[in-house]
This record gives sequence, C-alpha cells and structure tokens, in this order.
Amino acid sequence: MRVALAVMIALASSAGVEAKIVAFTDGRVLKVEDAYLEGDAIVIELRGGGAMRVPATRVDRVIADEVEDDPQPIPDTAGCPWRWDGEALPEGVPYGALIDTAARTAGIHPWLLVAVVRAESGFDPQAVSRAGAAGLTQLMPATASDRAVVDVFDPADNLRAGAEHLRALLDRFGSLTLALAAYNAGPATVERHDGVPPYRETRDYVRKVTGWFCGGSPAS
Repeated sequence: MRVALAVMIALASSAGVEAKIVAFTDGRVLKVEDAYLEGDAIVIELRGGGAMRVPATRVDRVIADEVEDDPQPIPDTAGCPWRWDGEALPEGVPYGALIDTAARTAGIHPWLLVAVVRAESGFDPQAVSRAGAAGLTQLMPATASDRAVVDVFDPADNLRAGAEHLRALLDRFGSLTLALAAYNAGPATVERHDGVPPYRETRDYVRKVTGWFCGGSPAS
C-alpha cells in the first residue's frame, strides 16, 4: 500500500477505540482489545494484555464488539432482486459510469453497489479505516490482494474488486442479507452465528444498505 495509507492510518490511530472482533481469512474469529494497520501488518492488542502482529493479508474484517441490546428486525430481502438487470444509473450518481461497469461485470444490480459504496465510504475514494480498509468499497488488504488490486485508491480498480467480492459472497450465501452481513463482518462471523451476527455495527449496516437498495434509489 502507498505511504499515504500508512500516514492516514497513523492519524486515525489517535481516535478513541473500543473492543473489536477480528475475523481471519482462515475462518478463525477472535475477540480483542484493538486491531489496527501498521505497515503491512495488523497489530492485534489482546484482551488481558499482550499484542501480536499478523500479516494484513490474513485478516478478513475487523468490527466493533458491541452486541445490539434490543435487537431490531432485519428486513426480509427475499423479494429484492440483486442481479444485474440492464438498468443504467442516471446522471448525477457519484462514479456512476464506473459503478455501472463494475456492477455489470460482476452481475449485480448497480443500485446495490451504489448502496454499498455509500455505506462504506460515503463516495470518498481516499477513505481509510483504522484497520486498513480503503477506498470506495473499503477493501481490506486481504481482499485487495485476493482480487489483484493494483491501486486500492483507484476508483475503477476498487469498484471492480468490491463488486467481485460482493458477488462471491452472494453466491456463497445465496442471500442478500447474509452476503451484506459477511461483507461487513466477514463470512466466518456469519457462519459462526448461522445468520446475521448480533453485533450492532453489522446489523445496522445490513439495515442501512437494504433500506437504501430495496427501498428505492439509495443516492437520493
């Protein structure tokens, strides 16, 4: 990753932190005190003390370890088609032409990709999370590596990889709801809980994206 990414991560590290869930690419899930990108590694601060460094490409996702106290319903998306249907985005949608191309190539609905980008980065191609998720679709280093991303901050490359990743999750889980939960929390976390995990961040994310996508044009 570029030097600029490391600088932005360093600045973000000064922000307040809370306990985290780390989902690894090998399927393990670990509750930790904190996890953040440092160079090409994720620094994991363990509960009870101590820390370890693991290659960033071994970490799938990092989310806040906060369970929803009063679980709100997760929308039923069975009647919300997510496949590409030939509909083009209207003018005025940020990165609309690039989103159209990425969505068409991956075979997903362009408005779904718009909703994911809006939730992930607010259409900011330079967005970076503390854990190292970067760009429009907030690709983690592991996903960027798996999808052969050359420049995670290049909108076209980022959108292409994000759309491919989302399509792979849709095929894996056969459910829009579960695919979105896996995009946020990692597939291992979804499989561990046999459904949408109880974590507030993930459940809010699923409700937000499905509300924008299934409820109408999410850029409005």
